[in-house]
Amino acid sequence: MSRTSSPLLIVVGGTDPLYRGYCVEQVAAAYPIALIDTKPPTWLRHLVADHEVADTHDPAAVMAAGLALAERHAIAGVVTWDEYALVSAAELAARLGLPGNTVAAVNACRDKATSRRLFTEAGLPSPASARVENLAQAQVAASRTGFPVVLKPSSHAGSVGVIRVDSPEELSGAWEFAAAGAGGQGPEGSGVLVEAFMGGEEISAECVTFRGVTTVVAITRKEVGFAPYFEETGHTVTAGDPLLPVVAPVARQAVEALGVTDGVTHVEMKLPASGPGLVEVNARIGGDRIGTLVHLATGLDLPKIAADIACGNAPDLTPTAHRTAAITILYPPAPGILTARRLAIEPAPQHPWLHQIVWLHEVGDRVAPPPEGSVDTARIGFFIVTADSPATVRQRLAVLTGALTLTVAG
Repeated sequence: MSRTSSPLLIVVGGTDPLYRGYCVEQVAAAYPIALIDTKPPTWLRHLVADHEVADTHDPAAVMAAGLALAERHAIAGVVTWDEYALVSAAELAARLGLPGNTVAAVNACRDKATSRRLFTEAGLPSPASARVENLAQAQVAASRTGFPVVLKPSSHAGSVGVIRVDSPEELSGAWEFAAAGAGGQGPEGSGVLVEAFMGGEEISAECVTFRGVTTVVAITRKEVGFAPYFEETGHTVTAGDPLLPVVAPVARQAVEALGVTDGVTHVEMKLPASGPGLVEVNARIGGDRIGTLVHLATGLDLPKIAADIACGNAPDLTPTAHRTAAITILYPPAPGILTARRLAIEPAPQHPWLHQIVWLHEVGDRVAPPPEGSVDTARIGFFIVTADSPATVRQRLAVLTGALTLTVAG
């Protein structure tokens, strides 16, 4: 491919059309992009100026692909919103002398045990935590912490292998679940963490950091189901959420404590009676279309903001909307064969508030809710709505839920 006249932004992975496609589309509208991905581009081929095929979770492979692109083009920046490509992208940006977080900072976010240590050293609210490698060590750690505890893999994401344990009798079965989930972790972290359980509402702070200065641009309020697991079933973002001044100071300090200097971060927190407590910091845009919700609610384009920062450009953080946006994720009522899935209301001019309906499974597919089902088999679809207030969003979500048909044959 011939050398381009304008520098390219390298995007590493994160091309799933349902959950991350919007990120690629919004960035490509602002910057010419080159893609490093596990396969050649298909649905987004028209958005890509050049590409290289590589294992995006392998830093050496990404480095080789990035250097090959740099031989053909001037490179303006490197960005990813794939949790498992963060280290690869950071190493490539450093090699090319481009803006970005240090590998150490990304590793501190990826390895939750390191995060806990740094939070504690900074005096930030964070639950007691111990890394363990087997059931015997988990039993000792849990007895020291006191029940209930949470078991979680050290460097996974998306609630993989995360489970609450309320008593010593439950620990053995919970260990099997968490240890199985811990398989396939990257080299950034290993083992399972045993942590004190924090009660309260679960939220996340969507943060933007440019040259060491962090701004919390939105709060996401979460719905979590399928206890004792922590499956996220919905998210709501409201511009100017009253929680912003409450949680923003802790979120900013958490980002600083981990050494993050640039980019968009997703800071997960809980709100027990004692005040905000830190769950973890993800050095990328939140999943489950949270970036879409932030855009609909505030007008802020997180993928473009991430691209701006990756290219060394100061992002514009001026909100252009003041609404509420929410997503509800649909799960099957039981394991089996999906026999019907319908929503009686469709996006149309008479329903401008219904932003999107996405189906992830067709009739005839085998599905299963957590814990039997993985992310691929547990989720049947999702819908996104907007409104002028959280109360109206809740009403609209209730209307859609009432118009929903999901049936499964055992």
